[in-house]
Amino acid sequence: MTQRKSNVFIISAPSGAGKSTLIQRLVTENKKLFFSISHTTRPPREGEVDGVDYFFIPESRFKKMIEDGELLEWAEVHGSYYGTSREMLEKAAALERDLILDIDVQGAAKVKKLLPEAVSIFILPPTFKALRERLERRQKNTEQQITRRIENARREIRHCNEYDYVIINHDLECAFQDLNSILSSQHSRKDHQESEIQNILKSFEV
Repeated sequence: MTQRKSNVFIISAPSGAGKSTLIQRLVTENKKLFFSISHTTRPPREGEVDGVDYFFIPESRFKKMIEDGELLEWAEVHGSYYGTSREMLEKAAALERDLILDIDVQGAAKVKKLLPEAVSIFILPPTFKALRERLERRQKNTEQQITRRIENARREIRHCNEYDYVIINHDLECAFQDLNSILSSQHSRKDHQESEIQNILKSFEV
């Protein structure tokens, strides 16, 4: 049986665009996906679990990972470090699964530079008004947090045209189907099936 080639999918979006909900459903329904868990130096929030939501590590360990080249990408955000380890890529390849990276535009640019073959997808909210309403419906968000996330969204959406695909989340179900179709279609690419194609052609003596 031909070995299945792993893909790397980068998914970015401003807070409130529905990215986390879409990714959670993807990895729940598709056992061929491997979700990359990021490392961070910030303390866990209520309900967060180490090794599930993030790998929570001390700053000294994070800086050592940077020095040793263990990270695909990293950034400092609001005084805390966040990063994606190369180990996630290796684990996905060993399991013959596709790797899902949930990272911001800064991290996406770094990964694209290292892995040009990675497929990048940006999730856009349908309107500014819709994004604000979604953020306001989250009772855990203070007005200050909403304002900060909206300002971050303004900066992030300027980069959407740098991505391979853009999904506008008018409706969560439609957005999920679009996202799932993008992921599925990559395995029909000729370069991802080259070995199997050649074997078929040989069987026809072509």
